[in-house]
Amino acid sequence: MPDVAPLFEPLVFPCGAVAPNRVWLAPLTNGQSNDDGTLGDDELRWLARRADGGYGVVTTCAAYVGADGKGWRGELGVDDDRDVPGLRRLADEVHARGVRGALCLAQIFHGGVRAPSAQTGAQPWSASTWTEEGAEFEAPRPATEDDLARVIAQFGAAARRCAEAGLDGVELHGAHGYLPSQFLSRVFNQRDDRWGGSLENRARLMREVVRAARAATPARFVVGVRLSPEDFGYARGLDLDETVQVARWLCEDGVDFVHLSLWRWERMTTKRPEEHAVPLFRAALPSNVPIVAAGAIWTPAEAVAVMEKGAAAVALGRAAIVNPDWPRHVREAAARGEPWEPRRPPLSPADYADLAVSPRFVEYLRRFKNMVAVDA
Repeated sequence: MPDVAPLFEPLVFPCGAVAPNRVWLAPLTNGQSNDDGTLGDDELRWLARRADGGYGVVTTCAAYVGADGKGWRGELGVDDDRDVPGLRRLADEVHARGVRGALCLAQIFHGGVRAPSAQTGAQPWSASTWTEEGAEFEAPRPATEDDLARVIAQFGAAARRCAEAGLDGVELHGAHGYLPSQFLSRVFNQRDDRWGGSLENRARLMREVVRAARAATPARFVVGVRLSPEDFGYARGLDLDETVQVARWLCEDGVDFVHLSLWRWERMTTKRPEEHAVPLFRAALPSNVPIVAAGAIWTPAEAVAVMEKGAAAVALGRAAIVNPDWPRHVREAAARGEPWEPRRPPLSPADYADLAVSPRFVEYLRRFKNMVAVDA
């Protein structure tokens, strides 16, 4: 086993908050909350179980900041004061059951065009309107100034609710083709006003959202952002160098970390195949702003390799679904001087139940190849 000690060093954020180690539970869609957006018991159980397993930062699924931004059934909401008691239960559970000093973050988002009318009852809106043959999404209407003022305020109010509930911070979802990413996109943003055209204008919404969250929360409250460095999946129209510049601006605006969604950690960038995204962003950003990297990281060796590239922390997704005790197992195996390999899918629904993964989450996981045993 490689030297895993760096994974278990404390991580200090610019705001002064401290995570006890560098292993994060990535934000994962799971559909386990109540239909009104309040925290579901299954979602609480899922997150608390990962806190038990030793993750230094436990992050919720994407939680919608406004009813018109809801993306799917069973999604967590942070759009109303009625959500605060559930968020407080979550913060209390993570703090009580996790490693000493474990942090609990909410990932907050707005779906934009990825908030279907079947969920919201209204036509989705985005930077511009567009249609494509065979498009998966409804044609959105272009955002008005009132829409943009409202959603910026909603992000600020959502961050405030999280702070009031005792959570330690928020991660603003600026990746994966959701609303801030739609505005950043050269494909989806065809505006010719102050919200479109130049990079400065296309990045305006993301920057205003960060500023609103920062202004609405206490000084030691963590405010971070997740970014897609380049095109992948639903994230389209993104340029690597533009994303680096946006990350610089967001650091000026007060973000406490930049979370890079890489999909596969070992892949080089598309624009410059000889360069990896992590050292590229690390060289461009202030040294005190941590970079968190996610992207099919499974083993301790892979986690250490990502940190050697310049990441301050790693976020585990599918590996954390199947291995709720990943940090604890790694640390204990290292203390014994023994190798450790994580469990791999596919698993049966019964196996997942033992890992605090509910039947609803299992049904969602069936969308992904080799996550659920085919005969189960």
